[in-house]
Amino acid sequence: MTRLLRGAYPGLGPVLATLALALAAPAHAQSASGSTDARLRAIEAEVKALQRQVFPGGDSKYFPPQVQPGQTTAPLTGTPATTPVADLLTRMDSVEAQLARLTAQGEENANRLAKLEARFAASSAETSATPAATGSESGATTSNNLAAMTGGAATPKPATTTPASTTPTATAPALTTKPATPAPKPAAASSSRVAAVKAIEKPSTSDAGDDEYSYGFRLWDAKFYPEAQQQLKLFLQKYPKHSRVSYARNLLGRAYLDEGNPREAASWFLQNYQANKRGDRAPDSLLNLAEAMRQLKDTTRSCVALAQFSDDYASEATGRLKSQYDTIRSAVKCN
Repeated sequence: MTRLLRGAYPGLGPVLATLALALAAPAHAQSASGSTDARLRAIEAEVKALQRQVFPGGDSKYFPPQVQPGQTTAPLTGTPATTPVADLLTRMDSVEAQLARLTAQGEENANRLAKLEARFAASSAETSATPAATGSESGATTSNNLAAMTGGAATPKPATTTPASTTPTATAPALTTKPATPAPKPAAASSSRVAAVKAIEKPSTSDAGDDEYSYGFRLWDAKFYPEAQQQLKLFLQKYPKHSRVSYARNLLGRAYLDEGNPREAASWFLQNYQANKRGDRAPDSLLNLAEAMRQLKDTTRSCVALAQFSDDYASEATGRLKSQYDTIRSAVKCN
């Protein structure tokens, strides 16, 4: 052990030699003077110091170290990765990029605004150059409606086209009709007819759409068929989703049929039936279509319409429309 310590720590030789001499002294030396005790305490202190050097951090109860092992210092946080100048340059680049985007967006908005102003100016000029619509197109007052329906020269007659829904479908090819011939323009109304039409009061309630339809019905009921046709078309143009649309299309066909124009009437009856087979007046239109075909001497299509009516509206054939159905069926010889 001694050799091992000497080899590891060359400076321990003198100390160990001194310790051996002290331990080998005779017993009477223990009662020597105080100098011997002082020397022993000094040797013990040196041994303890030696032990601290040999066994650093050993048993603290017997060999409390005077110097603790060095502690690892944690690195400081928050140290900037770059220099303040580099950060400032980066922020300036970001601000310049944002400013460039804002400038481009402002220029685009200004360009769009200029285009909108140009289009608005052109639209305003076009509107001012076009005379305002009157008569049946505006429907603002009763007098204008009357002027349009009586064929007044100051009010243009609204153009009407047969909607695409009148084209026959694959499921009912027999119900097709020939293209309707345009009705002749009514001649200028006489003063007595104008006065008679003016005498028919137009309703004025909270439902403007129903008022338009009711006025057309009153004209039809008074046998002013051309005026009723124009009024009902006006209603369909202004209120295409009103609850009276099925009524109006069917009544429009009735106005043409009663006027003696079964071909035009058939187109409106077929349109009303195909547009909504569950509509309020779809059964009436299908039955009236059979009558229009009968008047056109098209027995085949008339019979098809009657058969379709009995299949789709059996309750109507035995109820509300039974009388009309029996009359038409008896007038048409179907196989």
